[in-house]
Amino acid sequence: MTRELLLDTHIWLWSLLEPDRLTDPVRTALSEAKNRTWLSPISTWEFLLLVLKGRIAINVTPEQWLERAWRAAPMWQAPVTHEIAIASRRIKLPHKDPADRFLAATAAVLDLTFVTADRRLWEAPGVEIFAN
Repeated sequence: MTRELLLDTHIWLWSLLEPDRLTDPVRTALSEAKNRTWLSPISTWEFLLLVLKGRIAINVTPEQWLERAWRAAPMWQAPVTHEIAIASRRIKLPHKDPADRFLAATAAVLDLTFVTADRRLWEAPGVEIFAN
């Protein structure tokens, strides 16, 4: 069975920087050629903020790091659409984090499985979750 997997920002970064933080089922799913992995531009934005805040240290420019990351682990780009923006306001989450809202809404609208370790998102209505 093919799975369409939208990676939460931390899952994407862990897969590149700290793969031991991924559970065996998630690691396996990400490595299976039959599965399609997706990344939202929202995750790129979150990465840039983490670098700016000093929470991620890199030894090249953020743009260079991103280019290398995308080459090392190519993914489908999930669009940010008006429909997703509207859904992000309707989705019921226990917190108001705009990135989480957009990512969960992206998974719901595009019918993707959202891969996350964030327990606060595991109960998001209308979102299929693959828990790390």
